[in-house]
Amino acid sequence: MDHLKIATAQFENRSNDKAYNLGIIRELSKQAAAAGADAVAFHECSVTGYTFARNLSREQMLELAEIIPDGPSIRALQEIAAEHNIAVLAGLFEKDAEDNLFKAYVCVDKNGLVAKYRKLHPFINPHLQPGNEYVIFELKGWKCSMLICYDNNITENVRATALLGAEIIFMPHVTMCTPSTRPGAGFVDPVLWEKRAEDPTSLRLEFDGMKGRAWLMKWLPARAYDNAVYAVFSNPIGMDDDQLKNGCSMIIDPFGDVIAECRQLGNEVVTATLTRNKLTEAGGYRYRLARRPELYGEVIAAPHASVQKVVWLQEKK
Repeated sequence: MDHLKIATAQFENRSNDKAYNLGIIRELSKQAAAAGADAVAFHECSVTGYTFARNLSREQMLELAEIIPDGPSIRALQEIAAEHNIAVLAGLFEKDAEDNLFKAYVCVDKNGLVAKYRKLHPFINPHLQPGNEYVIFELKGWKCSMLICYDNNITENVRATALLGAEIIFMPHVTMCTPSTRPGAGFVDPVLWEKRAEDPTSLRLEFDGMKGRAWLMKWLPARAYDNAVYAVFSNPIGMDDDQLKNGCSMIIDPFGDVIAECRQLGNEVVTATLTRNKLTEAGGYRYRLARRPELYGEVIAAPHASVQKVVWLQEKK
């Protein structure tokens, strides 16, 4: 297919309420299918909720997590996909047969699991283990991949995924509106969310400023532009545990242009048509062809001790 219609969604999830979250996923998937989308993407841990997991014990995490693909949430996602004839991408915590815990993101269609990816850089709970591989899968002839939240901040992950053939990278997040060392960062007052109907302006100023969208736009379009890929960004809106998130789920084309974006102060799904011509017309395609890996291959692959620190999580301890 030279054209593919993709949807990205935002919604306010409930912590540890899979039934509720799957209900919202069902409704937004129905809306995406009605708009003609071939696939719809939801945020990181959209099935389970996310931030609340920072306080869970290993036993609680094992109770929350599911075996993939045999767990009930995957079956529910398959039912949603079959009901609306659309591929559904969503996130949850995973456990394997040895009770190892992972942060997973899946693509499910009417026939079952299409692909599963484990976050390479998890941090929300100390009992999570990192994934160790990239994933390439197909949707109607398009090569796709997944990178979860922090994974996208390490530019090598995005470049490696593109070099493996990905034309579309799904980038589920739970991000923005948290403290950081960068100027302008910080939490957004939940009171503004409670008063969003009577005072949307104050909330929008926070959501669109340096705590939120303005920061995102410093780097997210570059991931798509530098690698000549479509980036499908999905992010929750509203309260995730005690943190307010600003949504702005969006689809960015290989030119780095936003071609669809959620702008409501609430649950929403938007769609965009992806065309193959942009994959080779964008500058990033030419830049990839011009690479000289003999100059920097050993530099990039040199031994390195990975150190990952999350400022807002450290502050909570």
